[in-house]
Amino acid sequence: MMVKNLAIAALVLAAGLAGCATPTPYQPRLAGKSSSDGGFAEQRIDADRWRVTFAGNSLTSRETVESYLLYRAAELTLQQNRDWFSVVNRNTDKQSRTYVEPDPFYSPWRGPGFGYWRPSWRFHGAGYGWRGWDPFLGDPFWADRMDVRTVDRFEASAEIVMHAGAKPADDPSAFDARGVSENLGPRIQRPAPAHG
Repeated sequence: MMVKNLAIAALVLAAGLAGCATPTPYQPRLAGKSSSDGGFAEQRIDADRWRVTFAGNSLTSRETVESYLLYRAAELTLQQNRDWFSVVNRNTDKQSRTYVEPDPFYSPWRGPGFGYWRPSWRFHGAGYGWRGWDPFLGDPFWADRMDVRTVDRFEASAEIVMHAGAKPADDPSAFDARGVSENLGPRIQRPAPAHG
């Protein structure tokens, strides 16, 4: 029974990891989906002023998040029949979370099926002789190991103003929408087609 439960837990964990084993693709962030799915979103502020965001998952690099943000700004500018956009305000947030989990190989010994039984070992260390380990005595061996992971997620946002005509050559915050789209387009990873 215990082996079956462990196998089921391992399958659930593997399925969960498989679902988020790739960086966030270039996709809209849909309402009702998990925030960890990420994607782009935009909001019109004024006639030609928009707020654009792109959020990535823990496997999406900062560079990718910022590139996808610029690509979305260019795509949106072209959809609005404008030629270039200027970035009025731009920000990239980094969210870090640290997870501390006990060693998963020790957890089964603490289950209700084992009552008060706990494993204990004796081992021979070179130069130390025989040594023992017992969890009731608080020995720091296998049971006290922890898995510590820090997960980073990036979200970029920008406020843009769209314009028609030629982009000013002397404005470093101005981007030609077609140029951005052509240069970044080949590096954009879109979602895999749904099977079914």
